[in-house]
Amino acid sequence: MLLLKRKVSSIFLIIAFLAIFAFGFWLGKIQVVCQICPPQEVDFSLFWETWNELHKNYVNPAALDTQKMIYGAIKGMVNSLEDPYTVFFDPQKAKTFLEDVNGSFEGVGMEVGVRNGQIQVIAPLKNTPAEKAGLLPGDKIIKIDNVPTIDMSIEEAVNLIRGPKGTYVTLTIMRKEWKSTKDIKIKRATIKIPSLEWRLISSKDGKPSNNGDIAYIELYQFSEKTHSDFKKAAADILNSSAKKIILDLRNNPGGYLEVAQNIAGWFLKKGQIVVIEDFGQKREKQIYKARGNAKFADYPVVVLINNGSASASEILASALRDNRNIKLIGETSFGKGCVQELKNLRDGSSLKITIANWLTPKGKLITNKGLKPDIEVKMTEDDYNKKGDIQLNRAIEVIKGM
Repeated sequence: MLLLKRKVSSIFLIIAFLAIFAFGFWLGKIQVVCQICPPQEVDFSLFWETWNELHKNYVNPAALDTQKMIYGAIKGMVNSLEDPYTVFFDPQKAKTFLEDVNGSFEGVGMEVGVRNGQIQVIAPLKNTPAEKAGLLPGDKIIKIDNVPTIDMSIEEAVNLIRGPKGTYVTLTIMRKEWKSTKDIKIKRATIKIPSLEWRLISSKDGKPSNNGDIAYIELYQFSEKTHSDFKKAAADILNSSAKKIILDLRNNPGGYLEVAQNIAGWFLKKGQIVVIEDFGQKREKQIYKARGNAKFADYPVVVLINNGSASASEILASALRDNRNIKLIGETSFGKGCVQELKNLRDGSSLKITIANWLTPKGKLITNKGLKPDIEVKMTEDDYNKKGDIQLNRAIEVIKGM
């Protein structure tokens, strides 16, 4: 009888120990999970009900890849924001995205964006297969190699368009002037884009001239190299016969904010506002100001923009207009004025998330609105085919009288 009591006592102690251990494990698990729980209570019961129904009833159980389902659920949650620039990357796509951002790439050489849920060309880049194939800003990309682009993210589109040099991609394009789509086959290449080019133009006849009084600067992008290239060009311009400047930001898809801020510093007085970063109600706005030498602050300037002017080029154009009343000539810009930040997640996946919007120095929103030109000059497909530049000609006419 004593032996039985001891056995019962031992069993009770073991059960008690296991119960305490289980409770501690559960409590620890809850504490770990709650470190990343939302601040308010969220009912996930519908999610788990759906999850269980799929596992109990789906006709092909082998297709129920747990990790893939989790990534799909996260992607759906992110896509519900209907923000084309907030994107979830699984680990493989995250790795590819970082490689594209940090290095050179092979493809057709164009910037793409989303407008009204449709992938479209922001700008074909200078001297690239996309430009040579005749793609224009605003072209809608209906299919990529026969894959429909409806509801496709920018990153998915870019992954399909890019590829090894020497290979081909077929884009199904719709243009305003066309009655139906056209397939354009483009051979991929290694993309190398100049940051800028400039030349002197005579205001008398608008032709290039070594003694011209207009410095015509074509700024193609805002890369790490652009500011140093602009600094060299600026030194040459200051030592030339140029008295006026036409700054061409057409088909410039943007780049680094700091580079746009640095270049603005050549045209604006120190301390003038370049752009405002608006975080909504999360925190105070951040103001970026000109901090350069203002060497061109007294030069008469006009700026050319079109549908392919986006992001940093819109920031520079609006800073010059808001601070100096510089005229913008051409067509309404693309309207990409939002800020993204890349968040690395625990398993190697990542989230590119919109954290703020750019506002012009006068507080106007750029995103989805763009900048309307002061003098509108539209380029038709015929104008492009004729190789004439009616927008540049108008800019020369305007700056003559300044």
